[in-house]
Amino acid sequence: MRGAVMYAPGDVRVVDRPDPRITKPTDAVIRLSATCVCGSDLWPYRGAEPINGPSPMGHEYAGIVEEVGAEVTTVKPGQFVVGSFFASDNTCAICRAGYQSSCVHREGVGGEGAQAQRLRVPLADGTLVATPQVPDADLIPSFLAASDVLGTGWFAAVAAQVRPGKTVAVVGDGAVGLLGVLAARELGAERIIAMSRHGDRQKLALEYGATDLVAERGADGVARIKDLTGGLGAHSVIEAVGTQESMMQAIRATRPGGHVGYVGVAHDVQLPGDELFFSHVHLHGGPAPVRRFLPDLMDRIWHRRIDPGKVFDLELPLERAADGYRAMDTREAIKVLLRP
Repeated sequence: MRGAVMYAPGDVRVVDRPDPRITKPTDAVIRLSATCVCGSDLWPYRGAEPINGPSPMGHEYAGIVEEVGAEVTTVKPGQFVVGSFFASDNTCAICRAGYQSSCVHREGVGGEGAQAQRLRVPLADGTLVATPQVPDADLIPSFLAASDVLGTGWFAAVAAQVRPGKTVAVVGDGAVGLLGVLAARELGAERIIAMSRHGDRQKLALEYGATDLVAERGADGVARIKDLTGGLGAHSVIEAVGTQESMMQAIRATRPGGHVGYVGVAHDVQLPGDELFFSHVHLHGGPAPVRRFLPDLMDRIWHRRIDPGKVFDLELPLERAADGYRAMDTREAIKVLLRP
């Protein structure tokens, strides 16, 4: 099969890779209907994370089951399925508490490389969720979004305790931040402040439910949030970047007693203990337990109540994956969908 492999920072190639096969009785192999480039893929692409030899890329996936292991009972060949970037058994004590991305038996799907024509998914019974029927083609981008960025934005909103009547600020205008805006709207937030200085992303944020736009960053961004909230800060803040600046901007934009939901993959983030101590701000986040939310999110997509697929503003064939990386690296695209 064909699949994207990163050889070094800035060096992504689509090459011949071995076809995936069932290696454990709990595995499934799916034929990908669509895959994509994630913002987190840009960290190694930019050299901010080490690459230890050629690495298959991609951890977001949706497609048709081709084969299942002998112990798989919840999905079968021919079904259209979506799964998370972490495979989970969905039965351990941690999974039952809703944190499948910390399952005691978790396996990273990214190591298999989902930017490809086919993918082996471990722990298929606990990881994959099937649609009632094979969906219409126009819904596939939205189901693909559910595999990561929608579930991650949703978890950020839940972790930030978004509730009806609350004011929410969203730090980060990539796909996760934009879908955090959508999640905040769906969860009933009264006011949603999207922090963005890019016109195309601002437009989509407004479509998804943002009531205010803030272009400033850092201390100026915090000051603007305070201005918009009577000097108090937002009740809930979603942090969807993962840098020192974004994390501190999120904490400082939150009112005492408020909540920060952080889902940006942290890179060299250090929290000043004294400031955190006196802020009275709650912090909760980490790798999103996407599997917790998949049944609900997929139902909303199936019935066309939400359209997270709009975050894909560039579609390319898999063979042009390198162009997709470049487009996201230069912010020419919010998120790139790849068709195998």
